[in-house]
Amino acid sequence: MTYPVTEGLYSPEHEIFRASFRRFLREEAEPNLDRWTETHTIEPEFWLKAGAAGILAVDVPEEYGGPGGDFLHRLVIAEELGYSIAGATMGTSIIGDGTSEILFRGGSEEHRRKYLPKMAKGELRGGLAITEPDSGSDVSALRTTAIRDGDHFVINGSKTYISNAASAGLFIVACKTDPAAGSQGISAILVESGTPGFKAGRTLKKMGQNAGDTGELFFDNVRVPVTNLMGTEGKGMRIVLGGVNMDRITWPLIGHAAATRAYDETVTFTKNRKAFGQRIFDFQNTQFKLADIKAELTVGRAFLDDLIRGYQKAGELDTLKVAIAKLWCAEMEGRIIDQCVQLHGGAGYMDEYPVSRLYTAARLHRIFAGTSEIMRVIIARSI
Repeated sequence: MTYPVTEGLYSPEHEIFRASFRRFLREEAEPNLDRWTETHTIEPEFWLKAGAAGILAVDVPEEYGGPGGDFLHRLVIAEELGYSIAGATMGTSIIGDGTSEILFRGGSEEHRRKYLPKMAKGELRGGLAITEPDSGSDVSALRTTAIRDGDHFVINGSKTYISNAASAGLFIVACKTDPAAGSQGISAILVESGTPGFKAGRTLKKMGQNAGDTGELFFDNVRVPVTNLMGTEGKGMRIVLGGVNMDRITWPLIGHAAATRAYDETVTFTKNRKAFGQRIFDFQNTQFKLADIKAELTVGRAFLDDLIRGYQKAGELDTLKVAIAKLWCAEMEGRIIDQCVQLHGGAGYMDEYPVSRLYTAARLHRIFAGTSEIMRVIIARSI
């Protein structure tokens, strides 16, 4: 089974990359998923292989060590991750590579030269440290501070639910350099793991996506040079939210692809499993459920195609449409995969069936990169 892509939406180069990435997941990720799920750790060797395959920092120019792709390559990664069982188990870990794009877009020339070649090779992993115990989708409410002290910033505070918290060597940290200025006082500052006073806390146990590490970060008088500032002091909101907006188109694509995989698995299952002397597929209830699912998937794909074509034409994402896609696709994914589990019966509750992992992974998508409620707030502002 493969994810059905609209003909002509991507270039032949993107489709060659798609086939390569699909093969990489099948050969290098899927055989290791059970072990990674148990340990909540993906070995460094995997990331070195990913770098050698041209999968990391995919839209970073060659002059900084990247493969020289574009943002559409990231969308291809999202689609293939969503459709793959690997994505249901380790998707957040691979999508975390998006920190390289944020660094390229918002970092200084020195930052790019220093970090991007290592990130592209898989030698250095990045993390985006925004969420805090008392502030989630409301970035302006964060409390971590970075106070100027001569040629350094002194950072104090904590973060939680951070992807790659234990494994990343570099974090883009959202801090308040002017605590009295609200969202206008937020800056993005680079912090390397191993910096005195900076430590990772617990690796958190999750409902799904258990192959990757998600955890806490703590900053206790962490001193970093002012040259670690990304962009302009007090203008970090644009940098970190640029990364969030990138996520907000990535995750609808992942969600749609995951729902499509659940549908495909369910069609196959119902055609091969019998009950009361006939295939489960032959019951009218089953056919009507599958017909509704196919209709929703078709409508969702049409909207995503329109959003991608808009980006291809304008060179930027439509923020309102991205919010609509994030809301609708995540809610749709939840409905569809829940029905697919039901059509599997008891087998759907067993982790050995792909639909089970797809189900637990899907629940994250209504929360991650902005909750459905926050998407409704954004949409409501346009009314």
